[in-house]
Amino acid sequence: MTTAVKTVKCVVWDLDNTVWDGVLLEDGEVTLRPGVVDVIRTLDERGILHSIASRNDHEAALAKLEEFGIAEYFLYPQINWGNKSDSVKAVAEAINIGVDTLAFVDDQPFERDEVSFAHEQVLCIDALDAEGIPELPEMRPRFVTADSRERRHLYRADAQRKLAEDDHQGTDEEFLASLGMRFTIAPAQERDLQRAEELTVRTNQLNATGYTYSYEELDAFRRSPGHDLLVAGLEDRYGTYGKIGLALVERGDDAWTVKLLLMSCRVMSRGVGSVLLGHLIRSAHEAGVKLRAEFVPTSRNRTMYVTYKFSGFTEVATHDGVSVLEHDGARVPGFPSYMDVTVEH
Repeated sequence: MTTAVKTVKCVVWDLDNTVWDGVLLEDGEVTLRPGVVDVIRTLDERGILHSIASRNDHEAALAKLEEFGIAEYFLYPQINWGNKSDSVKAVAEAINIGVDTLAFVDDQPFERDEVSFAHEQVLCIDALDAEGIPELPEMRPRFVTADSRERRHLYRADAQRKLAEDDHQGTDEEFLASLGMRFTIAPAQERDLQRAEELTVRTNQLNATGYTYSYEELDAFRRSPGHDLLVAGLEDRYGTYGKIGLALVERGDDAWTVKLLLMSCRVMSRGVGSVLLGHLIRSAHEAGVKLRAEFVPTSRNRTMYVTYKFSGFTEVATHDGVSVLEHDGARVPGFPSYMDVTVEH
C-alpha cells in the first residue's frame, strides 16, 4: 500500500479579479486574466474539475463566461450573494466529493480566510499565484488516464441523468431500467492499471478498506496466481461512466478474502453498489469456498459496511483495526433486473 500527496479533485474559482480582471457589475467590461484559461485547460486535461464560488449576478456572470468561451469548464457554478464557504460546500455536495479534495482561488484574503475557517482542509490559493497552480504537487496526479481526461464530460452526462431522474414519473427501479445500463466485470489488464491505481487513491466513500495501491502493487496482484484483480465498467444511454469499480480477492484453499472492494462515488445512486460484490459471492459459492472480506472503518465508508451487511456478511474477527466479515452462504444474489451484466473471463 502507498501513501501520496492528496490530489485536488476540483478547483473552485472566484470570478472578479481572479478569472477576469475587473468587477463585472461595476466595470461592465472585464478581461480574462492572462494565463488563467491555460491553467484551467491544463488541469482539465489532467482530470481535475472546475467550479465557481462568486458573489455576483448569476445570469450576468454566466453570460460573460459564455462570451469568453469557458463556461463549459465549470460544473455546478455557485454564483450568488451568500458566503463563499457555503458555496464551496455546495460544490462538493453537487459533485459528491469530499470538501477536503477542493482548492479555492480568490483575490481577497478575507474570502480565503472565511473558507479556511469553515473548511480547514480546503487548499486556499491567492489569485496572484494562479499561474503556478499546475506546478503544485496537489495538482499533479501520478497518471492521466483516459477516464481522467474525460472526467468533466462524464460529470456533465451525470448532470443530464439527474435532470432526467428529476423529471421521471414513476418508481426508482423504472427509472433505472429506462437508462439501459450495461455493467461489465473483467480481469484487470495492463491497460487498466493506471485507472485502477487512480480509483484506489480517489475513492473514499465507497472504499471498504481505504487502502491505496500503486501501479506496481496492482500489477503484481494481476500476475499473481493466488489473487484475482477485477475491474468493473458501466455505460448507459447517456454514454460511458468509464471504469468505476475494483475488487482484489486473495484465493485460499478453503476461503477467499476480499482485500479491496470499491466503487466510484459517481455511481452511488445507480443501484450498482452490490453488483460486483454479488459476483464475488456467486463465484465463491460455485467454487465451494467461504467468502470473507476485510473492512476498515473510515470517516466516510459506512455505506460499504452496510452493503456487506445487507449482502449477508457478519463480523467474525478483528485484528489491528481490521474487521473480518464472512458471508453466511445462504443468500446467493442474482443480478439486478434493470441492467445487463456481462462477466468476462
